[in-house]
Amino acid sequence: MAAPFPSPTSTWHSTARGSGIGAETARYFAEAGASRIALLGRREQPLLDTKASIERRFPRVEVFVESMDVTNKSQVDAAFANFVGGGRLHVLVSNAAMIGPQDPVQDVESEPFLESIQQNLKGALFLAQAFLRYASTDAVAIEISSSAAHLNFSPRCAAYSISKFAVYRLWDSLASANPNLSIFHLQPGLVDTAMSRETGGVAAFGTEDNVSLPASFNVWLASPEARFLKGKFLWANWDVDELKANEKEMAEGPQLSIGLVGWPFQEANWESKIQL
Repeated sequence: MAAPFPSPTSTWHSTARGSGIGAETARYFAEAGASRIALLGRREQPLLDTKASIERRFPRVEVFVESMDVTNKSQVDAAFANFVGGGRLHVLVSNAAMIGPQDPVQDVESEPFLESIQQNLKGALFLAQAFLRYASTDAVAIEISSSAAHLNFSPRCAAYSISKFAVYRLWDSLASANPNLSIFHLQPGLVDTAMSRETGGVAAFGTEDNVSLPASFNVWLASPEARFLKGKFLWANWDVDELKANEKEMAEGPQLSIGLVGWPFQEANWESKIQL
């Protein structure tokens, strides 16, 4: 189909309805052969429902569930410790966020505005720290981001945009310090989730993507085939085969990275000169 947004691939993938990116991603990993999956979130019942649906279809998959608040460090640390035990973590999909106040900068109340940014960043920090503590030597972390991290598509999304850009930089910093790990940033498409509806979502943009789109893309990102895109900001709508056709250019160039346009940072190899 024709892309409703600018795209580096001529093919744009989109399908019909769906909701629940985290749950569907877990199901797709189970189908792909994952032996153990952890479902972590604030509300226990939806986690248990997802666990039951996975175990019905894939009885050999061990599904761990723990209710936790991602902004509570002790709860995050305990959940990771309980799941991983003495083993190692191979894949993390970080999908927690809040929209925050929906007012333009000139009108917003400062405390709720700053609090929402802090909450999103705090959750990302605690997850990143726990991930590093248990990550295998070649682990993958997929940060479910938003186009709001690199687009000012609405003045009502200032708080959310700022927090998503900050979370991007947090994971990008982690990736720079740990080049053996593969960190990806993903715009999951316009899925009709409760959080998306807070900002108008599908109704505002007039297009909708099925939850299977980011779920299947996440499984691909976890595979060795996608390593050439580590560190990149990606949209789940983009065509995998077209991205792979430009593997060398994508891996070695600044494409699909958030940075200072026009500054030949990577080409000049300045990064190695400013390590402190």
